[in-house]
Amino acid sequence: METKDVIKELRNDKGLTQAELARKLHFSLSIINKWENGKKVPNTEAVKILAWYFDVTTDYILCMEDFRKTKSTTK
Repeated sequence: METKDVIKELRNDKGLTQAELARKLHFSLSIINKWENGKKVPNTEAVKILAWYFDVTTDYILCMEDFRKTKSTTK
């Protein structure tokens, strides 16, 4: 799985459209679309925001972990 797939999966799991996610996190719709289509990769700050919002680790967003674990289980 790639970062683009993880972002899309997490968004779909919350039942959000790209526009809704963009609005909630104060990103543009076009950047969400580019991330999910693999045209761009989120920068460090965006990865941290995505991890916070979806309650996963940054490693999960970046595909450095094979399974989803919440930040609360890593403390």
